[in-house]
Amino acid sequence: MTDELLTIGAFAARARLSAKALRLYDRLGLLAPAHVDEASGYRYYRAGQVERARLVAMLRQLDMPLARIAEVVEAGGAAGADVLATYWADVEARVAGQRTLAEYLRGRLSGRSSEMYGKFVVETVRLPEQVVITEKRHTLADELPAWIGASLGRLEGASRACGGVTAAPFVVYHSEVSMESDGPAESCVPVADEAAARAWAAEHGRAWETQVRVEPAQRFAYTRITKAQVAHPQILAAFEAVEEWITSQGLEQAGPCREIYFADWDAAGPDDAVCDVAFPVK
Repeated sequence: MTDELLTIGAFAARARLSAKALRLYDRLGLLAPAHVDEASGYRYYRAGQVERARLVAMLRQLDMPLARIAEVVEAGGAAGADVLATYWADVEARVAGQRTLAEYLRGRLSGRSSEMYGKFVVETVRLPEQVVITEKRHTLADELPAWIGASLGRLEGASRACGGVTAAPFVVYHSEVSMESDGPAESCVPVADEAAARAWAAEHGRAWETQVRVEPAQRFAYTRITKAQVAHPQILAAFEAVEEWITSQGLEQAGPCREIYFADWDAAGPDDAVCDVAFPVK
């Protein structure tokens, strides 16, 4: 045994951790001993492993998944900091969404629905006729975000052969999408050239059941929401607020509701406005 190695007890004291924690980190593949005595099974560590041990312990306090912790410690330095920054941005987005949901549920449980809806500013706008290329799918709420991102990405890629995108992409809900109801939902991208769009769909659109249709000019009641508010089920408060406003104004819904995505989703923070929740009205 050389002086370079420390017993698990000595190393634990230096790292300010317990021997139990070190054995757990070894079992999880996050911090292996420098040497294990074959006869006794005793674990030995090098003094240079202290920093990694402390880093693992602190990352676990962030409730970071083990795979992500391994990424951070293996990358180290600036690359590890970038992995941590990405993880924490996801945490903040989730917490912001949960905060919105908690407010929504408190309003419902306490009978303060009208006060809750009052947080949403509802306005009307008239949108012109537009040609759209679309994908439609039956999906439950937990699969919806991934499908929206993938389908809009495919449609935006197809738009290059259809004269380009002319307005904000949107998702139409032909029936409720929840954990019990699967819609369908329809992703739509407005494009410039109807003939080119129909030609593209006829040649390439079969794999994803891409279709082309003309959206008529319509008046919409809408409210603008943040990225955090988009998550299900907190987004339901926005839909309900618009529905209540429509009734209070003596209007009628004239078709299925939609989410209009006008901002760069990836670049937006939790509190940035990214989406209009809209209903066609008459």
